[in-house]
Amino acid sequence: MAEHVTIDGFEDFAFEHDGLTRQVFKAGSGPAIVVIPEIPGIHPGVIEFAQRLITEGYTVYLPSLFGRPGKEPTVGEIARSFPRACVAREFAVLADRTSPVAHWLRALAARAHAECGGPGVGAIGMCFTGGFALAMAVDPAVLAPVMSQPSLPLPIGAGRRRGIGLDPADVTAVKERTSNGLCILGLRFTGDKACQPERFNTLRETFGDAFEAIEIDSSKGNAHGIKPRAHSVLTVDLVDEPGHPTRAALDRVKEFLDAQLRPS
Repeated sequence: MAEHVTIDGFEDFAFEHDGLTRQVFKAGSGPAIVVIPEIPGIHPGVIEFAQRLITEGYTVYLPSLFGRPGKEPTVGEIARSFPRACVAREFAVLADRTSPVAHWLRALAARAHAECGGPGVGAIGMCFTGGFALAMAVDPAVLAPVMSQPSLPLPIGAGRRRGIGLDPADVTAVKERTSNGLCILGLRFTGDKACQPERFNTLRETFGDAFEAIEIDSSKGNAHGIKPRAHSVLTVDLVDEPGHPTRAALDRVKEFLDAQLRPS
């Protein structure tokens, strides 16, 4: 496990499962949500997003899977974090299969559910980890999977652009759950080269109406001036202003979580 660090307002603990140990930050009260950080790690934008959920009445678990918690998502930090993540055995970067770290994340979700109670747990993955939220949905404890710009497998070639990063058995398991009411939420910018439309098409074909897609226009000359290279819907590229499509996406995520984790 990496050097121990702290984040203001969060307690932390080392979580071990099946030989893998990682630091996890926890704060809040209420139903549990596992927020899986994007590259380069638990940067200030991820922490701010987690704090929004805490304010909404949730307990957030932030696992540190790579990078240095608290560091800004600079080019240097990304260059430091991304290659290391790409060669780590926990992640399936090029193969269209379930990343081994999903088993650890499912175990973390089970612990979170046991600690926080409620009907189940939310799981939010971003970028490199976007598809991990879907992989976690194999576990019945996970009731609200959110995939923000899921970027694995890396979209090199037509097959990988369509890939959703799940083993066939896991696809079958999640489809069984969607047939019994599980819903999945996905977010992306239309011009995102890391998460291209083919991936969302596969998700629609695989899970039908159970998959809700939010695709934000980032084409040249779009009405909101969103840059063509926009990528991180809920953090770096979020514009927290009423009427902006990224704010609408954030609000929809909150509604989705409330509907699944705090049903009336």
